[in-house]
Amino acid sequence: LFLCLRILAKEYPYKPRSVPTENELKFHYMVHTSLDVVDEKISAMGKALVDQRELYLGLLYPTEDYKVYGYVTNSKVKFVMVVDSSNIALFDNEIHSMFQKL
Repeated sequence: LFLCLRILAKEYPYKPRSVPTENELKFHYMVHTSLDVVDEKISAMGKALVDQRELYLGLLYPTEDYKVYGYVTNSKVKFVMVVDSSNIALFDNEIHSMFQKL
């Protein structure tokens, strides 16, 4: 369902690991770019984030071909998922459900 998934935690620095594909560099760039949006959304939540168990950030970075979604746990582990934009069957609540299952 997703094309790329990155899990980022403070104690584990971002080291891209994925199955080599022709779009690997593009996914790396998209994930890196979306991290700024993740940080902005987290800082905008402020103290409310502390009170929540989890935080689904929703759509972070849409492009013509892909959509990037974000999720943060209460222990500040960040999940960034890239999905194909042409997959119109994926709705926001389905993406949220996928993050919760991780």
